[in-house]
Amino acid sequence: MSELLHILKERQGEMLSSLERLVKAESPSNSRELVNKSGELVEHLFAQHLDIRAEKILQSQVGHHLKLTYGKGVEQILVLAHLDTVWDVGRLPFRIEGNRAYGPGILDMKGGIIQSLWAVKTLRELGVRLKKRIVFLITSDEEIGSPTSRAYIEAEALKSKVVLVAEPAEAKTGALKTGRKGVGMFVVKAQGIATHAGNNHAQGVSAIEELAHQILKLQQLTDYEKGTTLNVGVIKGGTRSNVVASEAEAEVDLRVATAAEGKRLEQAIFGLEPKLKGSSLVVTGEMNRPPLERTAAIGALYGIARNIADSLGFELGEASVGGGSDGNFTAALGIPTLDGLGCIGDGAHGENEHIEIDKLAERAALFANLLVKID
Repeated sequence: MSELLHILKERQGEMLSSLERLVKAESPSNSRELVNKSGELVEHLFAQHLDIRAEKILQSQVGHHLKLTYGKGVEQILVLAHLDTVWDVGRLPFRIEGNRAYGPGILDMKGGIIQSLWAVKTLRELGVRLKKRIVFLITSDEEIGSPTSRAYIEAEALKSKVVLVAEPAEAKTGALKTGRKGVGMFVVKAQGIATHAGNNHAQGVSAIEELAHQILKLQQLTDYEKGTTLNVGVIKGGTRSNVVASEAEAEVDLRVATAAEGKRLEQAIFGLEPKLKGSSLVVTGEMNRPPLERTAAIGALYGIARNIADSLGFELGEASVGGGSDGNFTAALGIPTLDGLGCIGDGAHGENEHIEIDKLAERAALFANLLVKID
């Protein structure tokens, strides 16, 4: 549909203007009030451009989630996005430099929200009727692990033929994401015996020493060939330098490429045993996100998208990445899930977070055509 791409290119400035408004409505995950204000703007934009009203999924600890339904088909396509960002207010002001637009959450992932909105808006204006209803589920807690939204995401996914995730494309290349690692988060706590470091050193059992042994064990579980990594990113312990520490803990990040590997590593982490006599260990945590494993159905979905890109005049690759998204949940349920359909850019979560402005139209056109082809 070259006409669709032409229209989107002509209106790319309007898309960018909408995106600027949304980016300036800052929405850090830890501010329920600001996330809700940003959500009100999303509601306004969808009402203005698609004439649909949001169903608010009310939350008390985080911002409200939004469900917006376009069309009345029996079958549905689920579009996943999140409104929350990792940015504290005022840290990264919106600005444009050449072909790049910078701002908090512009890449991850407010750009994807605007692109998908404009994709459907343009189809509507062209009179294209979709046989399936499109359900946008825009959540407020993805950046903190989706603790309140996961159940809603999975429930909507089970009603859907496919799931499209408007997270950013693979950095710089624009590739879609047909694989994502699963994510586990664990805390290993060591308990020792506190004594005076000078008078009774021999009677003490250092929780810090015990934890050090466990950290080395954990690091040795990393296996790059399998795509498995463990990172001890935070350690805490002790009270004074002249006291043998009675408590210490480590926060562990686990990434795995397959569900089977996740189970194996989870067992290994919970199976840690103390090395020092008189010490003990307590392990808590879980696999927060299952891996998004590339299946034949996901490969077929990517093939449709690649053919669309060819017809629009650009190449479209695929990639497997280490970060997780809400698409991990839906893929683990066996629902064909295509991720990375959002903006092209780089620097997510970093000071240089930006999108490439001249790619907005073609990515929106890709999304629109994908809705038509899947339909």
